[in-house]
Amino acid sequence: MSGAMVADGLTVRYGRTTALDACSFAIPERTIVALVGPNGAGKSTLLHCATGLVRASDGTITVLGGPAGDPTLPQVGFVAQDAPLYLDFTAAELLTMGARLNRRFDLAFCRERLAGLAIPLDRRVGRLSGGQRAQVALCLALAKRPGLLLLDEPLAALDPLARREFLSALMDAVAAEPMTVIMSSHLVTDLERVCDHVMVLRAGRVSLLGRTDELVETHRMLIGPPQRRRPRIAGVERIVSASRAQRQIQLLVRTSGDVLHPEWDQHDVSLEDVVLAYLAECPVEPLLELEGAGA
Repeated sequence: MSGAMVADGLTVRYGRTTALDACSFAIPERTIVALVGPNGAGKSTLLHCATGLVRASDGTITVLGGPAGDPTLPQVGFVAQDAPLYLDFTAAELLTMGARLNRRFDLAFCRERLAGLAIPLDRRVGRLSGGQRAQVALCLALAKRPGLLLLDEPLAALDPLARREFLSALMDAVAAEPMTVIMSSHLVTDLERVCDHVMVLRAGRVSLLGRTDELVETHRMLIGPPQRRRPRIAGVERIVSASRAQRQIQLLVRTSGDVLHPEWDQHDVSLEDVVLAYLAECPVEPLLELEGAGA
């Protein structure tokens, strides 16, 4: 496999806790990937592995064609959760520090971008708003001119306007200089606007990875009556989730072709519908067996 980030059997354990469990995947280059999962799914651990901050217990991870860590770190930009910055520093002092620590740091780019956002360089970071601090953190990461940009829950503490401004700045940066971006977040509706790929992590494993448009196109909601026999629905590859009422059963399915069955009504789904179905904890088969239906 090749790609901007490639894992083969990647496993990370903290004592008796397994944070990542035999993950294998390839993130294509020059894509923007939404990394989605519940708390504790392994999202932050995965991003930390890509920077070399966390070592694999088993398996491997490569970044931009090389091992994660010191060899590739200059090509990786990373904004950790809550955009941690030195709050007593001014924005200008953070830019100076970034230029001294990173050989490829584009100081002129930072000054121009922050000026365009009306963020005062002489104000201490602790006195900036949450949205402004997030913009400073993003600017510092982009100034490295990274081939891979990792964003760990950058939108979590931002209000809707600040989220929109952050995503707009991110899209401008990607348009100006193509790179691969992996952004973890719970805000699927925001991610859908900017991301062309989605990866879903659940319980330390990759349960879904693909292009957003293809995932929406290959999933359908089927609604039909409870079945006395196990139904065979042509074109259904997998039942992802199921719910039931007294007079009907509702299935979110992954398709392998046209779904042709007179008893089932078909409905389009959103990316959020698909992601939530893969995040669901309850197994499908016991529900179908209880209802007397399956696939």
